[in-house]
This record gives sequence, structure tokens and C-alpha cells, in this order.
Amino acid sequence: MLFWVFAAFLTLAAALAVMRPFLRGGTEPAAGSKHDLAVYRDQLSELEQEVKRGLISESDAAEARTEIGRRILKLTQSSSDDDGKEGQARGKLVRAVAMGAVLAVPVLSWGLYSLLGSPGMPAMPLQARLEQDPAQASLEELIARAEAYLAEHPQDARGWETLAPVYARIGRYADAVAAYRRTMELAGATADREAGLGEAMVGESGGVITADAEAAFNRALTLEEGNPRARFFIAMARAQEGNADEARAIWQDMASGLPEESPWKAAAGQALAGLSSAPAQVSPPDGPSEEQVAAAQEMAPEARQDMIEGMVASLDAKLRENPDDPEGWRRLVRSYAVLGRQSEAADALDRALAALGPETPEGRSVAQLAETLGIEGKQVKK
Repeated sequence: MLFWVFAAFLTLAAALAVMRPFLRGGTEPAAGSKHDLAVYRDQLSELEQEVKRGLISESDAAEARTEIGRRILKLTQSSSDDDGKEGQARGKLVRAVAMGAVLAVPVLSWGLYSLLGSPGMPAMPLQARLEQDPAQASLEELIARAEAYLAEHPQDARGWETLAPVYARIGRYADAVAAYRRTMELAGATADREAGLGEAMVGESGGVITADAEAAFNRALTLEEGNPRARFFIAMARAQEGNADEARAIWQDMASGLPEESPWKAAAGQALAGLSSAPAQVSPPDGPSEEQVAAAQEMAPEARQDMIEGMVASLDAKLRENPDDPEGWRRLVRSYAVLGRQSEAADALDRALAALGPETPEGRSVAQLAETLGIEGKQVKK
């Protein structure tokens, strides 16, 4: 009850503060009356000058002064009466509008809240939600609890490592990348951490294997030669580059050599099936669960193709708005090449060189990638 009284008081105070200028009265004379009065005063001044010069007699001047004074008195009385009536009318109207506005604000806002809100729900501050039983908390509340803990204990590597894959699963890939990097700063690199970092980078780039992501997967394979996650995405990189034979060899080895319970075995099988109908048809970048693999296997080849082309079209549109993105241009050229759209790949190469400059390190890196893919634009033709 105290809350509602306080809210009502604040609402009324805010409304009165807003309406205060409209409640101020005023009875200033009209602009026309002020002008006439100034003219009469100027006439009196000119009359005095003419008397001094001898251009008019003193008796005539006295009569003129009397006439001008009479007009001034009449104008002043008329203006005062008109302004008084007008001021009273305007004051009543302004006060009526102000009172209506003051009453309308709380009535409308409280009425809408009673219809759309939940006034009977008890207060549940964030701290209280964070302290409740974890089994009854939502995923967002659990993440908020973990973030609050890590804000106070930033050196807890285990906390960062626990939070990183959660970020990736809900699509917060940039946060996942930062969490994996923080984990390795505190506890060192492992194959799983490097592979997780690379997978988060793939999600951040919209499913395209960037140079940084591939480097992370290669580091994971250096630490653990047969790491299935890193092998899967390395094969995906080869497929996106147009090297379907190398990608197929890696996925076939995974499909035949991994244990049945491994989700990466099923993911490799699904990627092999998609390789024949559309390039780089892979499961979502946040890590294929058994349910996700099953859903992807049921997706029609046309639907998978539409999904990939939509992602490439979105990347193309972003680069048209922000062309100063070397990594984005490399992804676009490679994506068009993988889709078999050579003319679009060549056009993307030309646009990249025009935006970045053909002689800059960034421009040369895009041109070198295009050369490995067999793409030749107008700016690089001999």
C-alpha cells in the first residue's frame, strides 16, 4: 500500500511540474495597443520640438497636447478592460486543460497497468531471485547468478569454463569467445578449450570457418590429435573452401571410427549426406546434440540450401553497408565459391579490392584466398 501512495505522489508531482508553465496567468497589453501608445508619445515629443522652433503657437500646442492626452487615456482604459476580460478567459481555459492533464496521466497509466500488468504479484528483486533454489530458477537467472559471481571472483577459471558453453548454446557467441579466452588465460589451453573457442567463433561468424577459428581448431589437434570437434570443423573448413574430397575423407573416417554414442559420429554422417546435395551442410555451430542431428537429418536438401543462401545474402548485405571488413570479404568470397556461384564470387572479390585496396595487406589476403579457390576478378586479371 505504501508503494502505491508513493507512486501516486510522484505521478502527481511530475504532472504538476510539467503543467506549471501553463498555470501562470498574464494580462500584458496587446501588441497593437503598445504600438499606438508609442506613436502618441512620439507626437508629443515632435510637438515640443516645433514649439521651440516657433513653427506652432503655444495656444495651438496646448490644444494638441490636450487632444493627444485624451487619446492616450482612452487607449489605456480600453486596453486594460480588454486585457482583463481576455486574461480571465484564458486563465480559466488553461486551468481546465491543466487539471484535465493532471488527472488523465495517473488515471490512464494506472488503468492500463491494471489491465496489462500484474499488480497482485509480490515483489521479487533480482537478489532474491538469485538466492532462490537453483532447481526453480530459469536459465537466464542462472546465467545472471554466474555472471554476478564471476564479477566478484574474476580469477575463477572453473566458473568461466562452465559459463562459456552456456553462452554458445543460447547464441551469445561473442560472450562465449571471451569466456573461453579468459579460461585459458587463467588455467591454460587444452584441446577441449581450444575447440570450444573455435566453435564459438564459427557461431559468431554465422557458420563460416574464419582464419582465427581454424587456427583454434589446429591448436586443439596439436594438443589432442584425434579431437572430434576440431576434426569436424576442420573438415567443414575444407568443404567451404571447395575441397570436398578432403572434407569427405575426414568425415568418413569420423563416421567409421568414432563410437556409436559420440554425437560427432552422427554429425559426420549427416555432413556426408549433405555434401552430395549442397556444400558444407552441417549441424548448428553450438555443438550438435542428438536431437539437433536428428532434426537436421529430416530437413529437406532444398531447405538446407535455402538456409545457407540466406546466410550468405545477409553477409553480402552487411558488407555493402560496412565494406571495411577484410574477414567478412574473405568469408563472402569463399561462401560464393562453395555454393558454386563463380560470378558472384568474382564480383565480391572486385568489391573487396575496391573497398580495401588491392595493394593493402587486407586486399592481398582476399586476393590470395580467391586465387586458391580459382576465383579471378576483373581487377586481378592479367
